[in-house]
Amino acid sequence: MNALERLSHHQPLFAAARGDIEVSFEFFPPKTEKMEQSLWESIKTLEPLHPRFVSVTYGAGGSTRERTHATVERILNETTLTPAAHLTCVAAPREEIEEIAREYWDLGVRHIVALRGDPPQAGAKYQPHPQGFRDATELVAGLKAVAPFDISVAAYPEVHPDSSTRAFDLENLKRKVDAGADRAITQFFFSADCFFRFRDEAAAAGIDVEIVPGILPVSNVATTRRFAQTCGATIPQWLDDMFEGLDDLPSARQLIAATVAAELCGQLYAGGVRKFHFYTLNRAELSYAICHLLGVRAQRETAR
Repeated sequence: MNALERLSHHQPLFAAARGDIEVSFEFFPPKTEKMEQSLWESIKTLEPLHPRFVSVTYGAGGSTRERTHATVERILNETTLTPAAHLTCVAAPREEIEEIAREYWDLGVRHIVALRGDPPQAGAKYQPHPQGFRDATELVAGLKAVAPFDISVAAYPEVHPDSSTRAFDLENLKRKVDAGADRAITQFFFSADCFFRFRDEAAAAGIDVEIVPGILPVSNVATTRRFAQTCGATIPQWLDDMFEGLDDLPSARQLIAATVAAELCGQLYAGGVRKFHFYTLNRAELSYAICHLLGVRAQRETAR
């Protein structure tokens, strides 16, 4: 077969995307009026894609508790989206967390992302509250006792910084699932093989819930590196090289970021993945573009 014949047999990476994909998006509660405007512009841009849910993060040590609640409530009241509120164990007794959960349930929130959470001080060692839930496993069980929430938990394709071994990570995930978690959403990663290996190991460990890959479209490597240090993700050298020389070219960075993330999603799709979770950083453009490539298209928005 000559080069032209080989080219004619090559199928474009996303040619097989048939609109059979479900997506979800993560946002964080805004700190300023300008950030709030940017967040809501992003939410409105992504809403017509009809995601399964949109999650709203909870700051280290519960530092964004009120802003998280306000954002979730506004999503419920002003959009057609299904919000998922993050809850953590850090710096709060059980009774307080259970009361927050009851308030969410009464508000109409049915989905919680249950996490151990990070200490209030960066770099500090995690310490459970003396009267609180010790970890995410206890938190999941406690939330299920409050109400029949749909619960997502975190998973780590690469070893969590606080874990001694990969096996410990899998055992921890299994405990969360056994406590009642309905799905796991992974921290971000940059190798499809990394995800597939983790998925196979989880299945072998008896973990039978869906494992949704978390996708972080990268346009700033320095920022991504800071995130990676907290969750054990590896930043490959090729990614650094890809963005070298683009500091003053934001449009070029956006194109590169979309290309890199879309290729990863295409590889995951080829391996059978049909559900994706995007860490948007409150910006819609990259996630929207990648969804479009994957065949997830805007539908007519229904007023609420």
